[in-house]
Amino acid sequence: MPTVIVQVDAFTNEIFHGNPAAVCVLHSSAEENWMQNVAREMNFSETAFLYRHDSGGFVLRWFTPLCEVDLCGHATLASAHVLWEDGYENRDSEIRFETRSGVLRATFSGDFISLDLPSESEKPVTPPTALIEALGIEPCYVGRNRFDYLVEVDSEATLRSVKPDFTKLRRVDSRGTIVTSQAETKRFDFVSRFFAPRVGVNEDPVTGSAHCCLGPYWQRRLKQDTFTAFQASTRGGIVRIRMRNERVLISGQAATVLRAVLTTP
Repeated sequence: MPTVIVQVDAFTNEIFHGNPAAVCVLHSSAEENWMQNVAREMNFSETAFLYRHDSGGFVLRWFTPLCEVDLCGHATLASAHVLWEDGYENRDSEIRFETRSGVLRATFSGDFISLDLPSESEKPVTPPTALIEALGIEPCYVGRNRFDYLVEVDSEATLRSVKPDFTKLRRVDSRGTIVTSQAETKRFDFVSRFFAPRVGVNEDPVTGSAHCCLGPYWQRRLKQDTFTAFQASTRGGIVRIRMRNERVLISGQAATVLRAVLTTP
């Protein structure tokens, strides 16, 4: 059987927007070096590999062009989209993913895919000098969770003006850096950007896993449990968030761009 790979734009309903991910539904587990080579070849921020598990769910792994990561929201959303669109699962059924961040679940409602992801709250920290120098901004707040630094700035205008020094940012010991502020328009509650040169992604277009930190952070700041957020990258993307205990429900849309067949050695 040929191995099909699908390109999906996540957190958008239009192709060429949102965050592109490659999704490869395998017949069984694959060799890790092969998956890393495929991810490097695709050169998206993440390529997802999944296969059906004995439990009825799917084992799911995510690779950047440089390494495997522990959590990725947009490639999980893209994976669920492919499983429903290509008939692996019925749209009225929940999809269960076995991952390095535990069990993740996806459901389909209307035109939106909802992901049940872990809350990844940050704690306040003293920022390393290299982080502030790399961003070239004066932060209002800096925190950190097990993955990333979170930096709040004073306005959306400041956020949009950030031009990181990626060479310096690559020296900061974290997966990435989330920069956020309250939104200037009533359409959105907050905005963000995400930089992760250390794992091969200078700026990620729309980052689901970053919203696992942004959700609980803005819940405390704004005293509310539901949000509509915008990631202000060049491509841009809209993320809906609902807090539920120690979980973050993240919803978005997805659009298929292309399907191709991988040539295997």
